[in-house]
Amino acid sequence: MFNRFQAVALAAALAGLAAAPAAAQDYPSRNVTIIVPQPPGGGTDIISRIVGAQLQTQLKQTFVIDNRTGAGTIVGTVAAANAQPDGYTLLTGLNANMAVNSALYDKLAYDTIRDFTPVGMMAEFPFVLVVSKDFPAKSVKELIDMAKAKPGEINVASAGNGSGQHLSLELFKLMTGTSMTHIPYRGASPAYTDVISGRTPVFFDNLSSALGQIKSGTVRALAVTGKERSPALPDVPTVAETVPGFQNYVWFGLWAPKKTPQPIIEKLHAELKKAVADPEVAKRIAADAGVPMSTPLNEIEPMVKAEIAKWSDVVKRASIKIE
Repeated sequence: MFNRFQAVALAAALAGLAAAPAAAQDYPSRNVTIIVPQPPGGGTDIISRIVGAQLQTQLKQTFVIDNRTGAGTIVGTVAAANAQPDGYTLLTGLNANMAVNSALYDKLAYDTIRDFTPVGMMAEFPFVLVVSKDFPAKSVKELIDMAKAKPGEINVASAGNGSGQHLSLELFKLMTGTSMTHIPYRGASPAYTDVISGRTPVFFDNLSSALGQIKSGTVRALAVTGKERSPALPDVPTVAETVPGFQNYVWFGLWAPKKTPQPIIEKLHAELKKAVADPEVAKRIAADAGVPMSTPLNEIEPMVKAEIAKWSDVVKRASIKIE
């Protein structure tokens, strides 16, 4: 027989179970905030605004973009982790804050798996291996051969220590057994000055920012780093065509604080999937050299865990340190 306290507890639990679907049915009933852990105007901000605007149209509620910058992506990510798990605060997650930071920083104030629940993916953007116009190598194979013949003599630019460009280089070196010298810059723009001049002739850059340089002829594209050739550069091979298994791209998705009710997560996931499939959204993503990304909900966390393991290994083997 239940005593009175057990009966009250059971009734409360049953009421909670009944309330969750009702809450999802009414969701959202007010503004939803998407925390973007990077500044306005960059790729993370742009994709968040594109998708946020479409979700706003679909769900008939305002989706507010809140740029929370500081310490790379850490300040905004911590703010999202500490938000109420009610579906009204979401986080734009990307490689940097959801997979790479745990490898780069010894003490991180959040844990991707412990503190967040995936909502869905938005898009992926490859990197592209570019070289100065007069650089002798005309293919990935020729670059590898040059690097092996002249260990450490080829300078390779990045947008900063621990950046996606830097990690692309270190992954390439590890997978090809080559030695090249990493030259970090404060962003892609200053890097291009030396890439174009030939002083630092090799660069793994984001395709979206490199496309203008490639089309203007100031640099040559040797290969893209995605799983497949990019529709933006259909004649340019992938690195994987020469180095099997090589792959690196920036991915973007939405996450919610852990313990957000599952019915709300599932509703958001369905709406996000619909949003990235919208022809106008897909067109805008493609204009920035990206590809809409729709991953089943139950596959996102395993994908992120695999990315965490991959980059932890690269960071450790390449001895990358963030000061």
